[in-house]
Amino acid sequence: MRPVPGPTPVDGGTAELLGDADRDGAWVLMLDGTPQSHVDLDEPEHLEFEYVRRMGHVLDLAADPGAPLDVVHLGGGALTLPRYVAVTRPGSRQRVVEIDQPLTDLVREYLPLPRNARVRVRAADAREALQTMHPDSADVVVTDVFAGARTPAHLTTAEFAAEVARVLRPGGVYAANVADGPPLRFARAQVATLRTAFRHVCLLAEPATLRGRRFGNLVAVASDVELPIGALTRACARDPMPSRVVEGEDLDRFVGKVPPVPDAEAQPSPEPPEGVFGR
Repeated sequence: MRPVPGPTPVDGGTAELLGDADRDGAWVLMLDGTPQSHVDLDEPEHLEFEYVRRMGHVLDLAADPGAPLDVVHLGGGALTLPRYVAVTRPGSRQRVVEIDQPLTDLVREYLPLPRNARVRVRAADAREALQTMHPDSADVVVTDVFAGARTPAHLTTAEFAAEVARVLRPGGVYAANVADGPPLRFARAQVATLRTAFRHVCLLAEPATLRGRRFGNLVAVASDVELPIGALTRACARDPMPSRVVEGEDLDRFVGKVPPVPDAEAQPSPEPPEGVFGR
């Protein structure tokens, strides 16, 4: 690993960029010692982290191949997915909300965006920024926000899901990173919560995580129209670490009787076990 620059104070703690020894031109953004993002400047369509690859599948299937999209990214990090969309769907208009301005400044300086990328980054709280966006103004909304290693409570509720649905155009798609471990109560509650705002919901996850064997990242996907379950299933099965697509009656059983989460009862996502995201 080749560190450039040294540890840098940011609002969220201390950030550091480490070169990926396995890929020339690739970098890992570390935040307080935890891998936060992976970026390949030479091949921005390469998605290293498994859950980010699953989000990439959602973006790939959100419209015809190569067609531009209007995408809202709640949580920026090293701007991995905005880079991906910029090269796989040229001409896309992308809005990124990242509360940590010093982090964004570090990323922009050392990890430049692809040429002609139409990416605008705004320093703001994700939910507050979402509330200012026009209705029916996005094709896709992606949420990948962490305070430390936990998703903030106000981004886990039915009221927040309703705001996402308001901003999405008819037929738009929502994808959210859901970090959880056994007994997966947080993930179950997130699915129940999304079902209050969207007619169709599915969950993408590695089987060991779904069986409650380890802490991991699940991806919740939601829309007001039917999701491309078959295509998602095939894409997830081809990944280096294959994942399952849970939907329909299987998802009903997964959620069980866990209720949706209103603002008044919101809690952040669980604290991951020590060392779980170490590399």
